[in-house]
Amino acid sequence: MIDKYMSELNIKFGDQQVAIPAPATVIDALKAIDREALKRSLAAKVNGVEVDLNRELAATDEVLSIEPITADSVDGLEVIRHSTAHLLAAAVLDLFPGTKLGVGPALMEDPRYGFYYDVIAPRNLTEEDLPVIEKRMREMAKRDLKYRREVIPKSEILEMFKGRDEPLKCELIDEKVDGDASVYYIDGSPFIDFCLGPHVQHTGKLKAFKLLALSGAYWKGDAEREQMQRIYGTAFATQDELDAWLKQREEAEKRDHRKLGRQLDLFSIDDSYGQGLILWHPKGGIVRNEMERLLREELEKRGYSFVYTPHIAKRELWFTSGHEDNYADGMYAPTSIEDEEYRLKPMNCPFHIGIYKSSPRSYRDLPQRYSEMGTVYRAELSGTLHGLMRVRGFSVDDAHLFVREDQIHTEVADCLDFAIKVFETYGFENVRFELSVRGGAENKLYLGTDDEWIVAEEKLASALREREISYERIEGEAAFYGPKIDIKIEDAIGRVWQLGTIQLDFNLPERFQLEYTGEDNQKHRPFMIHRALFGSIERFFGVLIEHYAGAFPLWLAPVQVAVLPITDRINEYADGIAGKLRNSGFRVESNTRSDKIGAKIRDAQLQKIPYMLILGDQELEGQKVAVRDRKQGDIGAMSLEEFIEIIAKQRAERSY
Repeated sequence: MIDKYMSELNIKFGDQQVAIPAPATVIDALKAIDREALKRSLAAKVNGVEVDLNRELAATDEVLSIEPITADSVDGLEVIRHSTAHLLAAAVLDLFPGTKLGVGPALMEDPRYGFYYDVIAPRNLTEEDLPVIEKRMREMAKRDLKYRREVIPKSEILEMFKGRDEPLKCELIDEKVDGDASVYYIDGSPFIDFCLGPHVQHTGKLKAFKLLALSGAYWKGDAEREQMQRIYGTAFATQDELDAWLKQREEAEKRDHRKLGRQLDLFSIDDSYGQGLILWHPKGGIVRNEMERLLREELEKRGYSFVYTPHIAKRELWFTSGHEDNYADGMYAPTSIEDEEYRLKPMNCPFHIGIYKSSPRSYRDLPQRYSEMGTVYRAELSGTLHGLMRVRGFSVDDAHLFVREDQIHTEVADCLDFAIKVFETYGFENVRFELSVRGGAENKLYLGTDDEWIVAEEKLASALREREISYERIEGEAAFYGPKIDIKIEDAIGRVWQLGTIQLDFNLPERFQLEYTGEDNQKHRPFMIHRALFGSIERFFGVLIEHYAGAFPLWLAPVQVAVLPITDRINEYADGIAGKLRNSGFRVESNTRSDKIGAKIRDAQLQKIPYMLILGDQELEGQKVAVRDRKQGDIGAMSLEEFIEIIAKQRAERSY
């Protein structure tokens, strides 16, 4: 029986299960079950673990579940981009012998790029080198060069990279490898890399890629370490997808929030204060105040309490919360105060827990809903920072709800309603939801028991179903303390942004020993719901700038009305009009400079002010205002009272 077992592998594919001769690769298994699926596959998942198609299947008495990874899936796109990053490195090594390699990941959450590779070339690379490198990549792609994987003992792989004079790779191997290491080659090229994979079978599978940019980077994001150059690119399964993305990128460049932030005087980032730290200018502060005003109104309607907490806490708190064990790399280094260690907070959660614990709680007191625009700090690497989108200090529209188990469904459903209401107000019509769950491959990374996870995941799923919200289930993307619903929006040019999250947490209440007295007069453990809609005020502001291309709707606009007198003799009338608008609560600028009216209109258009009031002798005589809309142009003369009625309605409705 043992000999027979060792000579066969039991393979499950969808609803089918077959036995095939051993030894066998994933390719052999797919050939035996579904040759058409094999043709579409770039890689595969075996019992949930991503592997190359030519990976040999280990002999086991378990059934091996095989799931193809195809080019039209997110996992397939990641395989394409990771493989293309390696092709990029191979081309650089071919063109510039002696280049030292850093790391080269796929980028799946960054809408600007698809991958990068960090290199130290024998000479400084320039933008003019990118077409040359891309040409060599295409030549190599046409040669169908195989991606080949070997598993090598740590000592041997270290000797290999030492012999190639690759000190950075040796450093990574020393840090990350205990026993054997996975090494990839591209046959017919000088490329070798320490990598887990998976990759496409050969370079001919890579048909649609483009190099995009070159920037500086430091090894491991540390300014004290080696200075490198980062080559960015992107890749897709088809040329049509790449062409569509490049067209979208061209439009995105016009909407770049960093450029518009300067042009509209909204915010700045100054290296003398620190990378990734945002200085909000007065006009940006106005937009932020309106963003927060909308949230506060909705929070009050939903029975939230507003709380405020410190920016720093004893390090011991973060051990209790689990962040020291699970998130230490994302936190700033400890600082000592009177022989006690403190850390800047990366999260607000433990502080809200402290508020909950400050008094005994009864079942009648729940739910407790705490909300805070809490500023947190993350030790992001400099190479990952990008304007408002990725920063080191930011404010979260954070809320934590402490609830009984029987309240979870209702509270999660209300959070979903809250999210839909808010994003519709901003004009986002396509809101997507993902249920991120633990998955089965690396359960050891997650806190809690299997039963707790099953219950928690079903609680979130049931709320989505009740609201008839379609969602995608994402395996292995849960927070370490519980499952979550991630909220994504599609902007005006079709880009998808990850924003809010609703997380169900059964771990922190246990770790902090939270209690309430139940109806049975016994102590019970509450559940926590972590809820953020924007995720980060800064990042959502950046998304809004790009979504609106800087042309904010009236209710958000830093300046809502520009009063533009045609001649100096109208200035007194213009100041009176501006004063009446301000008294009605509108944000107004009166341009009484001695410029021609055409220049004044151009300036207001560049500042993307929603309305301009053009005032001349005719308007003064008739006590009217000539109204110009930034999109429609001139829309006619009317009394100031009529104009105020129109814009007051727009402001009240927060119309888009």
